[in-house]
Amino acid sequence: MKQLGKFLRLSFPEKQLLLQAGFLLGLVKLGLLLLPFGKLRQTLAFFSQTKQNHAASIDQIVWAVKISSCYLPGGAKCLAKALTAQILMKRSGYFPELRIGVIKEKGKLQAHAWIEHEGKVAIGNLTNLSEFTLLPSLEIAKLAKLS
Repeated sequence: MKQLGKFLRLSFPEKQLLLQAGFLLGLVKLGLLLLPFGKLRQTLAFFSQTKQNHAASIDQIVWAVKISSCYLPGGAKCLAKALTAQILMKRSGYFPELRIGVIKEKGKLQAHAWIEHEGKVAIGNLTNLSEFTLLPSLEIAKLAKLS
């Protein structure tokens, strides 16, 4: 009940953003389970079409993604959160960059996804993020395939 009270006290745009984030996060999580990553990225491009110029701030979008991930059954991994934040940021007129990096920890390869905007980590920051080896941008990889 406490969470419902908090939700009801939010402004209409905050409620709308939180519901959008929750819906998209659920779709992204499902898409990651059912679709090849390339097909998922194509599908998400449709949802990423810019709707309004800076309708929500970067901080508001990150807040909505983080909060909605807490209420999603099973939570959400970094890639689902990063993709969801990327969609919402693009729809608000920002130009976020999806970053995926890998690191070897305790003999195992670990991967992590995060979003950068204007050179700063918007969502997915880790204390050891600088130790990750950055994989090539998907947009760059796509262009290389075309040549």
